[in-house]
Amino acid sequence: MLRIDNLHATVADKPILNGLTLAVNAGEVHAIMGPNGAGKSTLAYVLGGRPGYEVTSGSATLDGQDILALAPHERAAAGLFLGFQYPVEIPGVSNVQFLREALNSQRRARGEEPLSGGEFLKLAREKAALLKLDMDMLKRQVNVGFSGGEKKRAEMVQMGILDPRLALLDETDSGLDIDALRVVGDGINAIMRRPDKAVVLITHYQRLLDYVRPDFVHILSQGRIVKTGGPGLALRLEEEGYEAVAA
Repeated sequence: MLRIDNLHATVADKPILNGLTLAVNAGEVHAIMGPNGAGKSTLAYVLGGRPGYEVTSGSATLDGQDILALAPHERAAAGLFLGFQYPVEIPGVSNVQFLREALNSQRRARGEEPLSGGEFLKLAREKAALLKLDMDMLKRQVNVGFSGGEKKRAEMVQMGILDPRLALLDETDSGLDIDALRVVGDGINAIMRRPDKAVVLITHYQRLLDYVRPDFVHILSQGRIVKTGGPGLALRLEEEGYEAVAA
């Protein structure tokens, strides 16, 4: 599904990714861990198409399509979803309005008919229930006045509605208490644990992986993957730290 080969990227002319290679197959969950400054968020932003992140060499494809050649909205229509560590607020725009426009824009790009208002609300209620998010929250402005946990749950509802092929989740566990972490983890499993989908979880900590069990754990250091293992690798990192495990 996702193929990254020898990817190099810079931010403000500073090299951050230095030959990163990764393969993610359909049906798999991959966790990427590493110290601050290793390039974890940069990888997510490069794949998502954030301005200011320049690819200098290497390739990245999704289902065989060169996603680096696409604009961010085209990458989304191709099936890529990027979850942010700090979801932004959009004053003056309701969640329902935002999500319906986003979904129907993607459907049109794929040659599909847009959903009617009634069809969309039925879908939104279904996905909100998975994340234990009251529909009244979706009538409010996007993330305005939301707590950290509410922002993350609302973003997971967005993921459920958009129904991507590949979810890149950048520190989705950041700012979540124990209860919210369980709800978000269960939501990720319900939405994305399918044979035709895949998840890349970027995280500092083991705790999210207690709920969303990865097939592979990768350690990222100095812009490249230096070690790969199973779920036990994350536990070793918790106990021993990056220096000891990645050496």
